[in-house]
Amino acid sequence: MSFSPSQTGFDGLGLQAELLAAVEAEGYTIPTPIQAQSIPVVLDGRDVLAGAQTGTGKTAAFTLPILQLLNSRAGKSRAPRALVVTPTRELAAQIGESVETYGRNLHLRSTVIFGGVGINPQKDRLRRGVDILVATPGRLLDHAGQRTVNLSQIEILVLDEADRMLDMGFIHDIKRIIKLLPVKRQNLLFSATYNEEIKTLASGLLNNPEFIAVARDNEATELVTQVVHPVGKARKRELLTHLITEGDWSQVLVFNRTKHGSNKLVKQLETDGITATAIHGNKSQSARTKALADFKKGKVRVLVATDIAARGLDIDRLPHVVNYDLPNVPEDYVHRIGRTGRAGSEGAALSLVSGEERGLLADINRLLGHKIPVEEIPGFKQEASIAPKPGGASRGRANHGGRRQSASSNSRKTQSRQGRSSSSSEGRSRAGESSSRTEARGNRSESLSDGSYRDGGARPGRSDNRSARSEGRSGARSGGRPGARSENRSEGRRRSF
Repeated sequence: MSFSPSQTGFDGLGLQAELLAAVEAEGYTIPTPIQAQSIPVVLDGRDVLAGAQTGTGKTAAFTLPILQLLNSRAGKSRAPRALVVTPTRELAAQIGESVETYGRNLHLRSTVIFGGVGINPQKDRLRRGVDILVATPGRLLDHAGQRTVNLSQIEILVLDEADRMLDMGFIHDIKRIIKLLPVKRQNLLFSATYNEEIKTLASGLLNNPEFIAVARDNEATELVTQVVHPVGKARKRELLTHLITEGDWSQVLVFNRTKHGSNKLVKQLETDGITATAIHGNKSQSARTKALADFKKGKVRVLVATDIAARGLDIDRLPHVVNYDLPNVPEDYVHRIGRTGRAGSEGAALSLVSGEERGLLADINRLLGHKIPVEEIPGFKQEASIAPKPGGASRGRANHGGRRQSASSNSRKTQSRQGRSSSSSEGRSRAGESSSRTEARGNRSESLSDGSYRDGGARPGRSDNRSARSEGRSGARSGGRPGARSENRSEGRRRSF
């Protein structure tokens, strides 16, 4: 069941006039279900455990009531009174923008801190005093370690995209942050999925919380038209160029599994005469910010992104999302296509699927509860059907869409060669295992690449939990190929609200 807007206006949620004016100035009149249900509860001082799919407006669901609560009581010092912790730089920046936008009629101070940029300007802003602090985990702990942030006055804690933070390995950082906070505080936890780790975190963090769920996490909004285009792997870029030029697309977000593949695709599109740029964990924060800004302003037609952008990117009225590669974890498909069809606008999500990805497609169809329509583009007919074979989904996940053993492998001819090839097969098996481990490390470093570091120098690529050297090594060895150790580990545990 997809969500539908609440019929109660913002003026019926108990918000003060200054906030209502700011909301109206942004063109919003009817709150979404997560906003309608969360805002009164937060204003009442209750803890909240909220589950909502991407694009439902949950940032405003906690930003608006926090602004009102802090505005109603004066701060005792320059220390922050509300802390929002979020997994990525882009999401942190956008939450910070929302705080400024909705709080423009109030006399509250806010700032955003994340890695990949100089730490000294952040120290200056913290020294001058803030009421609301938005931060990524690693850079926040950097400041805490240098005693440049005082968290002893926090009245409200928000963990946004909590499941994503746990998937990215931030659980220990979150526990360290919580130890720095006062025991008496209001806690708000927002998560798209509800797995065992989230349940454990919530049980130790929340006090008699209000449970709010507005939609299942595996449910894509009906505003997004989904379609699969079968195509050979070698012709994906050619088909993408064809779709962009023939459809005269002016703005399209393309998801690629790897950092290296994203850079390569950008160069190929530029060769085809299509302006493009990339955003991923190996880019410096200034480069990522510029790439996103250029895309939003229409300076480039295509933004190629890894799954670092699957959550958090809020691009107004984005018309097209393309899955150049299908994600290894089915839930990430929903988060990817959730970049379009936001705020009541319609959008289109297209997936270019090769024969090797049929197992991944079967997993996605199973998660959605229906098959995504398949449409062949004339001249780009797939050499093999993408319809999943019986049992193909589990094999596709195990092999990440790789080759499958053919039926002939069980033939007498293969059996007769088995003894002669056992030694070489064993060597290949060990090499494959090593490759899988390398891919897993490469994918994990991508997801952890928030860019924090301790000395404040502008060295991009340092991870938010300080694993930069791991990212560099794994990226060099694997070329950024996905192994999805952390994602696959969480796949079996995820349950929807």
